[in-house]
Amino acid sequence: MQTQQTTPYKEQLLGMRRALLAQIAEQRGGIVGRAEVAAAHFGHPEDSSAQLATEREVEFALGEHETAELQAIDNALQRIEAGTYGECTDCGVHIPEARLHAAPETHRCITCQEKTEHHRPA
Repeated sequence: MQTQQTTPYKEQLLGMRRALLAQIAEQRGGIVGRAEVAAAHFGHPEDSSAQLATEREVEFALGEHETAELQAIDNALQRIEAGTYGECTDCGVHIPEARLHAAPETHRCITCQEKTEHHRPA
């Protein structure tokens, strides 16, 4: 995909990245890590150990999701710079613009994404 064609996607990805980083900073209270935030939220003597364990798992799952989302955005920005944006990383076919508009961080065509999702262990 040519640079002119990738400009709107790059702008969209950069906006998504800024919004995600702002959300992470707000949730964490600045530059504090998620583990520190989790420690501050938990540990109230009135909370049951099961409740604490569940809340910790949720906090860490959110952290993993945010990290994965940020990595996907950064990878898409790298593909733009490398000139490979819009090509499926699995099969090399052109990813339709409608898919890129809906999910600009995507790196697979629909067919390869479906194959990947169907082959994941349950």
